Amino acid sequence: MPKTKTKKNESDYPELMKEWQLPVTETLGSAVRVKGILQEIRSRLPSAVRKSLDMETGALILVMPETSKTAFRAISATVSKALEDIADLPVIPREIEDILTISSSERKRWLEDGRLRSAGTRTVRLQGRARRITFHVFDPRVVEDLLDRGAVDEWRVEDAAAKAENRRRAAYQAKLTRSLRKKKAKPAEQEAGDVPTGLKGWDEFGSDGLLR
Repeated sequence: MPKTKTKKNESDYPELMKEWQLPVTETLGSAVRVKGILQEIRSRLPSAVRKSLDMETGALILVMPETSKTAFRAISATVSKALEDIADLPVIPREIEDILTISSSERKRWLEDGRLRSAGTRTVRLQGRARRITFHVFDPRVVEDLLDRGAVDEWRVEDAAAKAENRRRAAYQAKLTRSLRKKKAKPAEQEAGDVPTGLKGWDEFGSDGLLR
């Protein structure tokens, strides 16, 4: 029986590979940040080779066929150049939430009251859609400082104290409102039950039972 030829699997071919370790000063200890860096670097590469660059546990890895040596060297140079200033890449909302371990509502609240400082805004088009969205971005060095000094814990304590104070004031205001309503209702009840006649001796006349 003749042997059938099988197509050699692409993974069986020798490959060219290069890895770039990303220091904590760039990733801020966040896998979400690593993914953001990957997307940023990919956006600077030709579309045909973007998926050749991937991420793996705090590192970027470029893998290409051995037959693409020239392209591999060019892409490697582009990635290395892009990584030179990647530590200054602004932190986007989903990244800061992961880095500081905060919720979206906390991010928005602290951004509105000024505790979380914006470094500007960025507008992007959603993938596969015509609609664009604009969002705030943050300085990575400011985010690193917030992380190092535990600012989030302090803000949460402040928020809890403010919430308790607001509840106390609301309870006091409700109690005061109820008290004022009772004071207004009392004279009205007295007026309805005790109608003055304006006649002299009328009370004595009524007490003698002559009106019964």
